[in-house]
Amino acid sequence: MQPIRPLGPADFETIQRHREAMFRDSGRPEAVIAELKAPFAAWLAPRLSDGRYFGWLVEDAGSVVAGLGMMEIEWPPHPSHPTSDKRGYILNVYVEPSHRRQGLAKRLMDAAMAEAKTRGLEYIVLHATEQGRPLYTSLGWASSREMAISVPKS
Repeated sequence: MQPIRPLGPADFETIQRHREAMFRDSGRPEAVIAELKAPFAAWLAPRLSDGRYFGWLVEDAGSVVAGLGMMEIEWPPHPSHPTSDKRGYILNVYVEPSHRRQGLAKRLMDAAMAEAKTRGLEYIVLHATEQGRPLYTSLGWASSREMAISVPKS
């Protein structure tokens, strides 16, 4: 079984590569992926360095083949988590094509759930791709009532 390890600042490039591949696999245009690279790098570096962005990677023969990122986000107490002022957020779940359908994403999600319990997080959210939705559903995740809008630039 491939080992899971915590990610750290040295994994910066891997996290970026996985995020870009995740968006590519979900059908995002290359121009959009390229436009996100610098802003995501600027966002990720301080959070990865100080631990606000944390997560796990799976290695096989010394190469990273899967990963998952997680954050705690401030949120007022809510009917879904009435005694907590934060929730978990899972992002950048990615498994290399050669290692899919081997249970790696499930193992990473199990690690995230264990960490959520350790941190006292009562509620976790994520944005699922169509490819990931069956896994999350099988793990008990449900669609939420969230809606979104992009604010036009002036």
